[in-house]
Amino acid sequence: MKAQQLVASGLGIAAALLLALPATAQNSRPHPQITITNQRTVPLSNFAIATPGDQPRLVAKLAKPLAPGKSVALKLNKPQGCAYTVQARFDDEAESDADMDLCKDRVIRLTE
Repeated sequence: MKAQQLVASGLGIAAALLLALPATAQNSRPHPQITITNQRTVPLSNFAIATPGDQPRLVAKLAKPLAPGKSVALKLNKPQGCAYTVQARFDDEAESDADMDLCKDRVIRLTE
């Protein structure tokens, strides 16, 4: 009987831990600012960070073009969660978009 109680008790603890993990993940916040580095040979003309989903919310935007080899820090406006969509456009019409975890990544390096 005690063995069954321990097994049941152990399952309850495991379930509680699993239920606690998503709540911890939801409370994760990205760094208040992200550094963008343009390692391409052409200027970065547009750059935006938005929440994912059907109704994205813009949280950061490049104010002016970023020259090759330069970096800029962008302050995130009311960030929530870790998942974001990053979109970049360069003067040579090259475009890029990616899904990123901004809780892990503080620096975004744009390369060839």
